[in-house]
Amino acid sequence: MAESVRPVIPETGDRSTPGRRGAVVAALMLSMALAALDSTIVSTAVPQIVGDLGGFSVFSWLFSGYLLAVTVTLPVYGKLSDTFGRKPVLVVGAALFLLGSVLCACAWNMGALIAFRVVQGLGGGALQGTVQTLAADLYPLEQRPRIQAKLSTVWAVSAVAGPAVGGLFAAYADWRWIFLVNVPVGAVALWLIVRHLHEPARELVKPRVDWAGAVAVFACGGVLLTALVQGGVAWDWLSAPSLALLGTGLVLVAVVVVVERRAAEPIIPGWVWRRRTIASVNLALGALGLLMVAPTVFLPTYAQSVLGLGPVAAGFVLSVWTLSWPVSAALSQHVYRRIGFRDTALLGIGLATLFLLAFPFLPYPGSAWQPALLMLALGAALGLFQLPLIVGVQSTVTWGERGTATASILFCRQTGQTLGASLFGAVANGVLAARLGGADLDSVTRTWGPDGTPAPVRHAVAEAVHAVYFGAATAAALAFAVLLLAPRRFPVLDPSGE
Repeated sequence: MAESVRPVIPETGDRSTPGRRGAVVAALMLSMALAALDSTIVSTAVPQIVGDLGGFSVFSWLFSGYLLAVTVTLPVYGKLSDTFGRKPVLVVGAALFLLGSVLCACAWNMGALIAFRVVQGLGGGALQGTVQTLAADLYPLEQRPRIQAKLSTVWAVSAVAGPAVGGLFAAYADWRWIFLVNVPVGAVALWLIVRHLHEPARELVKPRVDWAGAVAVFACGGVLLTALVQGGVAWDWLSAPSLALLGTGLVLVAVVVVVERRAAEPIIPGWVWRRRTIASVNLALGALGLLMVAPTVFLPTYAQSVLGLGPVAAGFVLSVWTLSWPVSAALSQHVYRRIGFRDTALLGIGLATLFLLAFPFLPYPGSAWQPALLMLALGAALGLFQLPLIVGVQSTVTWGERGTATASILFCRQTGQTLGASLFGAVANGVLAARLGGADLDSVTRTWGPDGTPAPVRHAVAEAVHAVYFGAATAAALAFAVLLLAPRRFPVLDPSGE
């Protein structure tokens, strides 16, 4: 039986003209902006959406459905981009995302909107993974921090601009415009990709796609992530739905293992976990996803209920880390060129552990500048941590493995965020229940009023958030320990590497 031949692609970056490469980079940034803006721009319009369509009891699936679709498709798109090339996967992903956006704008009830958000997520998975992979294809190793810093800046700007843009549409236009605004942005990105992205010719025998593995991975990830997202929220952890989903998920894990072992070109190949460098980075970035939940989910609650800030000011306390993260990421190349990828990441996550541990020791109730300063420092530390690991892993694999490797680390980070939301939500609610006689975070937020949060509630929320930050510091320490298992010098294939 004929086997597919891996394309031989030069590892020295894109050979096109600077102008053409600049157009492709612009397309990548626009594509990343679509994915980055999505959750933040939608969140501010939820009251208007629920007021128009109803469905308050299930509106959280506007976010969960999208997240699930993105997460479970990342490994599939990564393998497909290694098999068929980046361009067709990116084009299909952008088209799916735009189709989902138009359908969301036309939704007639909450059920339809949630279903169309899943369609958006199916496209978003292709955008996130393929953009990161193409960024490594376009530039040689010594220039990759430049494009990665640009992509980090897109995330930073989106985190700040998304709520503002969503609020403007919700207040002065119609919530449906938050989806329709994707169309011109995505159309420009698609045009630039189709016109200017020309991948080197690849000589392939008929590729063998592991469709059975793709379905198994999709089903397994969907069931397990649904159990994590809904457990402790829609139903108790030990209830029949949770146990049924977790049991089904474990069975599907066994199915995935069997199917992937028999596949000629598995969606999740064994080398992803057999190579010490990639396996340790996967676990470390899974811990990153876990710890990121503490500030992104719980800091705004802390700022409003404990510090007494309004929603806008609370958002600013959180958003300052988006200022230092891309700057630190851009400068990280000067560090890892001297001490290596692993040691730079260890420095970053070590500092992050200290900053997370410092949060519970802030004075009570304190001033807004104190957590803001810690968030600024935390963003700088995580910029030193994440980017060297992504660039490092991408530099240890060939072109035909880069999509799979990149997707694996993004998948682990997304899964960590899902697990963190469930785990830390349970921690926070447990502390609140112990201090307030059974109250949870949702009921506490309803106590906010014009006269501020009652003192007992403020103390309880502070203790709950402190417990979450201790948990996040533990996750950071675990990431540090896992990275110690990685080689001190990554086995870089690019001759201009470490």
